[in-house]
Amino acid sequence: MLYRAAGVLSLALWLFMAAAELYSPLHAWMHGGAIPKEDNDCAIVLIAHGKIDTAPCAAPVPLPVTGVEVAPLIELFVSSTAIAFLPNGRAPPVFSAVS
Repeated sequence: MLYRAAGVLSLALWLFMAAAELYSPLHAWMHGGAIPKEDNDCAIVLIAHGKIDTAPCAAPVPLPVTGVEVAPLIELFVSSTAIAFLPNGRAPPVFSAVS
């Protein structure tokens, strides 16, 4: 969202400067009434004459990071001797096919 807002603001500023380049009364208004003739280094004159220097982008290229997730397998064995203490006929069947 922040990048979009910055992009829209930059575009609006650029279009305003381009309009001031084409419409000289707007350019004069920005200078306070009269456009200075000698050694004018304002942004509108620089845009009009194509003297805009752009800096090269030196941003590093992000490389995709591949990660391997290793989940530990936890096995828990609980032995219960409670079945041994049940009276005869009250314990679960020995085989599931017998039930």
